[in-house]
Parts: sequence; structure tokens; C-alpha cells
Amino acid sequence: MSVATDLGVAHTVLDYGDQALLLQFDNSTDVLAWAAALREAALPGVLDIVPASRTVLLKLDGPRHQGAVRRRLRALRVNTDMVCTAPSEEPTIIDVVYDGADLAEVAELTGLTTAQVVNAHTATPWQFGFGGFAPGFAYLVGGDPRLAVPRRSEPRSSVPAGAVGLAGEFTGIYPRRSPGGWQLIGHTEVVLWDIDRPNPALLMPGMWVKFRAA
Repeated sequence: MSVATDLGVAHTVLDYGDQALLLQFDNSTDVLAWAAALREAALPGVLDIVPASRTVLLKLDGPRHQGAVRRRLRALRVNTDMVCTAPSEEPTIIDVVYDGADLAEVAELTGLTTAQVVNAHTATPWQFGFGGFAPGFAYLVGGDPRLAVPRRSEPRSSVPAGAVGLAGEFTGIYPRRSPGGWQLIGHTEVVLWDIDRPNPALLMPGMWVKFRAA
């Protein structure tokens, strides 16, 4: 049975089975701050730290660590106001052709022109928040808040590889052809996932990305 413990500021930590803990947060900024702090803290018994949209999963080295890690979490203080808001190193540049099928709809949803949507997408660097959905798919956060749009009401049965989309606060690039419900604003020729590379994923946690109109 899951047990909730108050971490302060409306955060909770839940037992996730008997070999993991699940931390819940209100926003992706807190997720990034806590994930970074937990990596730096290197708590004994924690095997892996897996951030998501509003959670951080701590995989543990067996049930015996659950109580001890929970106690250490209570003592951990994280200043979420100190999250980096600008790249500390040169971002990865990704060229995009802004010809997406949903570009006009995104403009209508945001009250911007299509040119302003492109400018908003390219003007602000985005940070790798977490991975998921498919190998090489990165949920990028921290862009222009005006671009926060809902997913499509009806997902497409097939989205081509390289399609660039928006959903909620995130932007992302489809690494391969797959179903998808994001609002498509363009495409890129960049290969996000290649098993023949030493590191198959082009984008990794902590990396920054800057889109450039091709």
C-alpha cells in the first residue's frame, strides 16, 4: 500500500512497490531541480533516477533501502528557484523546416501569426526534461510559454520520423514513424536515434537544444 509523506510545498513521496519511491511535483521546473539535486546527492541505495512530467522515480537496491532513503529525502533541501534558466554550454543546434500540418492551428490557438510561432520556437533554448514514448524521444521544456497548446483531439495514426511537435509545455521530435497526437509545426532531417552510434540517442538529460529555421 502506498504511503504519502509531505516533502513541503505540496510535494509527496510514495512507496512504488517495495523497491522504489515515487516523488510527485506540481511542475516540470521542480522535477528538474529535484532530479539534479538527487543525482548530486548520490543517496546510498538509489540505483537510478528517472524524471517524468510531474514525477521522479527512484529505483532502489532492494526493499531494505526504502525507509532509509525516505528519511534522507525528508532532510534534503532543494531550492527550485535556482534551476538553470540559460544553457551553461553551447546548445545543440537543430535545423527545422517549419512546414508542419498544424502550424496554422497552433497560430490560431496561441493568437500568434505563423511567423511569430516560428520565432517563438527558435528564439528560446529548450532543455531536455526527460525521455520516453520511443527510443530517442526527448521531452524538451523551458521554451516560450506562449507555445503551450493542447494535444490534438484526434491523434494521427502515423507521424513521420523527424516531425517536430508541440504538446502542453513540451516540444519534441519524433525519432521514428509512429502514431502521435502532438501539434506538428515542422520537420528536421536530424537523426535522433541510431543504434550504430556509440551513444544511440542524440539528446541526453541536461542537454540544451536551440532550433533554427532552415
